[in-house]
Amino acid sequence: MTSDAGGQPYDADLMAAVTELGTALRELVDASVLTTVPADELRAAAADARAVTARLAAAQRPATQLPALDDPLVFRRVYNPVSGVGSALAPPVRIRRVEGGVVGEALLGPAYEGPPGYVHGGISSLLMDQLLGSAAIAAGLWGMTVRLELDYRRPVPLSTPLALRAQVTEAAGRKCVVTGTVATAAVPDRTLVEARGVFVMPREELHADYFGAITDASGRHRPPGRPTDATALTDRT
Repeated sequence: MTSDAGGQPYDADLMAAVTELGTALRELVDASVLTTVPADELRAAAADARAVTARLAAAQRPATQLPALDDPLVFRRVYNPVSGVGSALAPPVRIRRVEGGVVGEALLGPAYEGPPGYVHGGISSLLMDQLLGSAAIAAGLWGMTVRLELDYRRPVPLSTPLALRAQVTEAAGRKCVVTGTVATAAVPDRTLVEARGVFVMPREELHADYFGAITDASGRHRPPGRPTDATALTDRT
């Protein structure tokens, strides 16, 4: 067993296996986007994929039950669609705290393509929502996204190391304002996408409405004290 600072212990072998499967699934997605094999090979691959799906579906948790490896207190969400190591959808983005906010690193392959050769604008929005929320958490704040504005200055290139940055610029009561940018790692001062988000802590009386059905991995009713569906944060360097 191992644990993050301040978090609950977790099964390191299970984490390694989830990470391995997530990596393999992302490789499969990339291959499926680029492949030019003939139709019979595609059908054979589809049959193999369905067989794997059946194996994984043999034992499943309810959607309202948190995965065994998740720990909302330290914002570990292994299937988060942006930063989750077990997610086939996630690049994943690596996020870490720095002085004044957070930074992230990512490389988006052809599965995230919008205009030919460039990242889909909706993916940039997804990444910035995650990063802005992470910056709020790093500042000791939290909340759910109520507004997200993006200024697409230049297209974001595919298969290119990206540098993401975010910081809290205003905080008052239940609300905070966070800003961030996307650039290439090679030219980090040349902003490609600029974002501004408003995050608001839900009123206490709404917690039951939002999270009343959530349980921990053992099935106990232990809803998160704060929403973390879009705010997973890791401390990897």
